[in-house]
Amino acid sequence: MRPRTLTLAAASGAALLAAGLLPAHASAAAPKSAREGTVGAADLLAKVTSCSQISNGKYRTDEETSATVPVCGKNGAVFWKADMDIDCDGRRTANCNEDRDPWFQADTAFHQSDGKPLNAETLPYVVVPSTSTIWNYSNAGIKGGGVVAVIYDNKVEYAVVGDTGPSNIIGEASYATAKALGIDPDPKTGGADSGVTYILFKNSKVSPIESHSAAVSLGDQLARQFLAAN
Repeated sequence: MRPRTLTLAAASGAALLAAGLLPAHASAAAPKSAREGTVGAADLLAKVTSCSQISNGKYRTDEETSATVPVCGKNGAVFWKADMDIDCDGRRTANCNEDRDPWFQADTAFHQSDGKPLNAETLPYVVVPSTSTIWNYSNAGIKGGGVVAVIYDNKVEYAVVGDTGPSNIIGEASYATAKALGIDPDPKTGGADSGVTYILFKNSKVSPIESHSAAVSLGDQLARQFLAAN
């Protein structure tokens, strides 16, 4: 993940959202009606209506914005509510490469079981902020390959912790995560300005990290435990 500036199109979209002319979930991609697992978005969101802040400060969602997003604690999880920028880093693919993404980096913080970088086009993964005085993700029980429930527009997508980003910015996920949630996955012009909830389950780890089916299976189990514990 790299710091990014808002494009003119994104800024215009934000203005329209503020004016109430566009729905908050507007995107170029058609939304899916299906959900992963047995736990619904509404049930998960009902457990994260209030925030017990565990970060020492708050994060920006982009370089241009003020710091407004805290990391919040719950039994068995941490969460935040932010935007979604698109991470295309990792293995070069048809949609994730230097030509499609001016910020492209051919590596991710965490690697597949064969040692290769993750594939952002096919694997749903989430970016966590690099360790700083604001927050240390590893001290909170969050690790590479940990399970994340990403919620947007009444849909739940299970992802893994796959990359790290700037120490002061939060709210980014892979091309595959965005596409699955009906968010425009284009790394230059896509993403969602707001309305994305990230619930990261503590001390979880998908093995192998590149198995999305394993993430869904474990994520569904942890989501049900999360509902029971909160």
